[in-house]
Amino acid sequence: MRRKICKILITGGAGFIASEIARQAIEEGYRVIVVDKLTYAGDFARLNDISGELKFYKADICNKNQINSIFKKENPDIVLNLAAETHVDRSILCSLDFLETNIRGTQVMLEASKKYGVKRYIQVSTDEVYGDITKGQFFESTPIAPSSPYSASKASADLFVRSYIRTYGFPAIIVRPSNNYGPWQYPEKFIPVIIYKALKGEKVPVYAKGQNIREWLHVTDCASAILKVVKSGRDGEVYNVGSGNERENIAIVNKILGILGKPQTLVQFVKDRPGHDLRYSLNCRKMRELGWEPRIDFDTGLKSTVIWYKENLDWLEGKVRYLRNYWRKVYKCQ
Repeated sequence: MRRKICKILITGGAGFIASEIARQAIEEGYRVIVVDKLTYAGDFARLNDISGELKFYKADICNKNQINSIFKKENPDIVLNLAAETHVDRSILCSLDFLETNIRGTQVMLEASKKYGVKRYIQVSTDEVYGDITKGQFFESTPIAPSSPYSASKASADLFVRSYIRTYGFPAIIVRPSNNYGPWQYPEKFIPVIIYKALKGEKVPVYAKGQNIREWLHVTDCASAILKVVKSGRDGEVYNVGSGNERENIAIVNKILGILGKPQTLVQFVKDRPGHDLRYSLNCRKMRELGWEPRIDFDTGLKSTVIWYKENLDWLEGKVRYLRNYWRKVYKCQ
């Protein structure tokens, strides 16, 4: 795909992964439009360093009129859809928001993209749509078998995208990354929770015996992979994006405690999550054929992530306070 395409619209652009994509896209010379509803997990602070180099719209991807208005005004060449509800535990508590944003929002984005002639649409999905696997790896051809309401909503969105590819010849690509980590991640996610609890000397909750295995990818590498797909991916394809860094959850906890000089006695095993996937593992041959490789070594990336949170403790503490209030007073299943 030639580099004549220059204007990218990124939904969920004030989020963890999408904000890093925005930074890298600007560095590569793209004109960037960010759309974000700024829900509890969105934060424009993630974009402060590039705020003068992008256009920002506060909008809900489920709002057809808002989205069509933005498309009409901006006429983007590329759409990256990262706007989503992402926290598995919250989806188990109540799945309604996940159905609305992850499925209905995707349909609105697909319709607007089709209507306004977008040249390439990237749906950012998750490795969780495959379910779990005890041995071997997930290939892009592996049947999807989601375990949680979150992953079911993302799998449903993937199927919507596939239907638009087949029915309308729509120029879309699906990307399925493994677990991301790095600076600016919201502290409802595994690694920021561990760091915060350890910094505060609080008990660190770990599901079951901590033997669940995840494949960890630094957010910088994930963003570079998605932009590689923008430039070199083939329409209609699915691309797994992983690192090969598989670790048991308890090993991650112990590693972070070691970096912070905290005792392993802080670990507190708690009742397992319902339907908890045991292991994820992605085969990423297709991405490597595009010329992409992850560059950040896990131990180096994890240490730098811990240091970032220590240096940005005010931001972390503010988010934790907000999140606690959100769970207690704001979030209600309708």
